[in-house]
Amino acid sequence: MKHRSIIAAAIVVAVFFTAQAFISVNVSETEKQSYEVLRSFEDFEIREYAPAVYYKVKMDNESYRKGANSGFRTLADYIFGGNENNERIAMTSPVTTDLGEDPVMKFAAPRAYERASLPRPNNEAVQFEEEGTKIVAAIRFSGRANDKMIEDHRQKLVEALAQEGIAHKGKFSFLGYNPPYELINRRNEVIVELEDYPQE
Repeated sequence: MKHRSIIAAAIVVAVFFTAQAFISVNVSETEKQSYEVLRSFEDFEIREYAPAVYYKVKMDNESYRKGANSGFRTLADYIFGGNENNERIAMTSPVTTDLGEDPVMKFAAPRAYERASLPRPNNEAVQFEEEGTKIVAAIRFSGRANDKMIEDHRQKLVEALAQEGIAHKGKFSFLGYNPPYELINRRNEVIVELEDYPQE
């Protein structure tokens, strides 16, 4: 009986890691926002992001943990056909949450789209936003993100920037790269746009 239990446990573990590997391959094929790393520090890096068009929705709770699910569902409904053309739009990575008293969750549109070519959402809560080129500082961490982890790394980024004498605009965002069902090798980041960062 004990021998059978060991075999069953080994099978479960093998199936789990096989499924996670399959998910990881699919996630790696998802279009990601393009950026260039300008400079790397011990705890963070400086990036330049290309212009992007976003669809966004205000989260119904200041807490990331409490508001993320409803925000994600609203945006997912839009890209899965909840629009005037019943058009399915490819998911991109990462999912961005602008932090603060009125947090906003947003997806970047695939690069093939311009603002004018995006179909009108059926849900008026979904809005559009265009961003130009921007330079940000980014700090990375792993695991399943929660409010404490996000705040801890936001503060760590603040302190690291202060130590290097780099000024920022004070508007932080959380970037999540993985779907909820991907349990290992999770990638999370906190970013903040910088004030006139000199490119070397």
